Formats: sequence, structure tokens, C-alpha cells
Amino acid sequence: QVQLVESGGGLVQAGGSLRLSCQASGRTFSNYAMGWFRQAPGKEREFVVAISWSGRSTYYTDSVKGRFTISRDNAKNTVYLQMNSLKPEDTAVYYCAAANSRDYRTFQDDYRYWGQGTQVTVSS
Repeated sequence: QVQLVESGGGLVQAGGSLRLSCQASGRTFSNYAMGWFRQAPGKEREFVVAISWSGRSTYYTDSVKGRFTISRDNAKNTVYLQMNSLKPEDTAVYYCAAANSRDYRTFQDDYRYWGQGTQVTVSS
């Protein structure tokens, strides 16, 4: 079992920044690729970004490229999502997840463990 707890969400004006953190506990964190997903009101949950177990490989959905940065610190069992130049359309509940793989994955079905989510609201 892996337990994931997100933090760092909040309310920010358009153009602002937030840094999300996801603290993992349980099994060896470095065994898992990690991902961030988000779910906006009335919409399905969607992939945002993923990172391999080592941190050397990442993959971003097009809408966040150049604005969001994922990173991880395996010594701290934590994955981060730095979000800059935020837009109102980034408003969503953000979830971190641990994949059934050490290589990054983009499909939700490839993720075994999920956090409870943290709300990000971007005002215009």
C-alpha cells in the first residue's frame, strides 16, 4: 500500500503561481512513477503530467507545457507540481497518483494509488 497526501492548493489570481506537494508513505516511493491529474467541475478527471521513478523522464499534457513543472525528491518521498502563469481553466481538484510502473504513464488505469485531492481555484 502507498498512501498519498496532497497539499498546497488554494485560491490564486490568474497569472499567479502555486506549488502542490504530494507526500507518500508506505512502500518504497522510488519504485513508482508518479502523476498529477485534475478534475474540473462537471468534467472527467484528466491527465496533467507524469514523472518516472528517477525523475529523468517527464510528460506534460499540451495545455500546461511551459507553465507547469513536475519534480520529485525520492529522499523525501515527495512529488511536486510547480504551477506558474495559472489560468481560470486550470481550476480543478488536483490529484497525485502512483503508477504500476517505474516509467511514466499517462492513462489513469495505469495508476494504482491515489491521493484525496487538493482544490486549486484560479480567479480571473
